[in-house]
Amino acid sequence: MYLGELLAVLSGKGGTGKTSVCAALACALAEDGKKVLCIDCDVGLRNLDIALGLSAYEALSFQDVCTGGYTLEEALPHPVFGTLRFLTAPVSCTAADVDGGSFQKLLHQARQSFDYVFLDAPAGIEAGFSLAARFADRILLVTGPDPAAVRDAARAGQVLETMGKTSVRLIVNRITRKIGSRLHLTVDDIMDTAGLPLIGVVPEDPQVTLAAAQGRPLIGASRKGAAAACRRIARRLQGIPQPIPRRGF
Repeated sequence: MYLGELLAVLSGKGGTGKTSVCAALACALAEDGKKVLCIDCDVGLRNLDIALGLSAYEALSFQDVCTGGYTLEEALPHPVFGTLRFLTAPVSCTAADVDGGSFQKLLHQARQSFDYVFLDAPAGIEAGFSLAARFADRILLVTGPDPAAVRDAARAGQVLETMGKTSVRLIVNRITRKIGSRLHLTVDDIMDTAGLPLIGVVPEDPQVTLAAAQGRPLIGASRKGAAAACRRIARRLQGIPQPIPRRGF
């Protein structure tokens, strides 16, 4: 039986742009024809719909499916990327209230229907972090280039190690041109501090904020900057070699 891959997108602290990266990777994979399900695991807050350009649509929550009221086939289809579907986070409970067994059953069903299932976790290392990480096949840990974000990424990496997670990759987001000009040193330092291998870097890009304000997914709004970087990471997730650019963000 074919089973798709579960990817948890995590960060050690808020403000890293984790959710924007998660949405862009999911859209890039759908753009490549992959069947993708995005699940917002940020219980009580939920912002993934905005990054996906779906804030104007009413979406089921993953709890709606877990409790048996709805089926996975009723997850919201994306109006632009037809092979992408979305389940939002519930607002009437906390991550600690989510039944792990029911959530695991939902994810198993999702793996049978989709090539990639993205779990967008809340920032930090609380219950929502564990909920998303526990069942993931691969973990993408998003950090910014600032010392506080890198330190928190290192702490998150240590927590994942205690959970027995070995397939963890680092994404450095919001790299500026100044930092990018010293990328071969700066990112190496970040990797050394976090203690994790790198899967990609994403530049600071005003198109991320602009696309969200316009209610559009970044991947549908741009082919340069952050969108191009996320397309490269999406191809690496598929096993397609892509160079990490040393300049020219």
